[in-house]
Amino acid sequence: MKVGNLDIGNKLFLAPMAEVTDSSFRKICKEMGAGITFTQMVSAEGVIKNNFETLRHFSFNRSEKPIGVQVLGNDPEILYEAAKEISKHKPDLIDLNCGCPVEKVCSKNMGASLLDDPKTIGKLVRKMVDGSNGVPISVKIRLGKDRSRINVFDNAKAIQDNGASLIFVHARTRADKYDTNADWTWLKKVKETVTIPVVGNGSMFSPGDIKEMIDSTGCDSAMIARGALGNPFIFSRFNALMETGIDPGEPDSSVVSKTVLQHINNLENEFGEFIALDKAKKHSIWYFKSHSGVKFLLDRVFSIKNLTDLRTLITEHADNILHTPINIDEHAIIHKKFQRKVLFWLAEENANVSG
Repeated sequence: MKVGNLDIGNKLFLAPMAEVTDSSFRKICKEMGAGITFTQMVSAEGVIKNNFETLRHFSFNRSEKPIGVQVLGNDPEILYEAAKEISKHKPDLIDLNCGCPVEKVCSKNMGASLLDDPKTIGKLVRKMVDGSNGVPISVKIRLGKDRSRINVFDNAKAIQDNGASLIFVHARTRADKYDTNADWTWLKKVKETVTIPVVGNGSMFSPGDIKEMIDSTGCDSAMIARGALGNPFIFSRFNALMETGIDPGEPDSSVVSKTVLQHINNLENEFGEFIALDKAKKHSIWYFKSHSGVKFLLDRVFSIKNLTDLRTLITEHADNILHTPINIDEHAIIHKKFQRKVLFWLAEENANVSG
């Protein structure tokens, strides 16, 4: 698949995710074979005002390329200036978020609220293309506001006609949020509507899911979000599936443990121990969610006070898994909860626990 001058072949995109796709996780996913990773979503206004946190969120090392930056905004001139500023950092893609369904975003007429007006989306895209100094512009959209107002074709055409190079389509509506399975049948129709590349997104948790989506829709690639949480292996497994026709399957706990420890090291180098600790706890649960004993890990991990003890817990837990048969029923329940709510372990009694 080609985007501008960049050709990523059959490889996949890592979606931008708040508090997840920092440099520490992007590096892991790149090493596992992701075609393009994304920084965390940033405010277009924050970019042009040189807001410290905004600049930190979209900063990246040259070694991380190819990489994309996703922006949130609704003012044509601000998006023009933001694209111009971001282009100075030489990312490979600048994406406009028109898919975030979170109320605090939509209430400001940004994200998925923009789906109601294809003409406005077109104007925003045109200004970003004009300001990006040749860096390709993409747009992330959903099917529409709700099932009675699906206008994804009008939005896709407006995006294409105003110069975007790529469309990411999340196969749910704004009203669906993440509570239903993505409806991939719409992706096939979008692909037939436009000539620029279309990348599908939604409800892909295994290489088989991804291949099924691409084969059934004709999409040019897939963008992986929740499917990559604790599972950067999805990229290497998909690449192997495409190259050999065989999915090597989920890695054993020793491989997972090695990757978690590498991720923890990345976090410590990027943030320092104090901030890294809570982030590492969260990722550790995600990494082991498909293995036996995750409930035991949950009981232990939030009481950990430093990274040294967390590393010890991870090493011991991985060794225990090797000698414990997986509980199929437990695995199925946890997988279902994970799909419905990523932070499922933060029950009411743990609501004040950072992680």
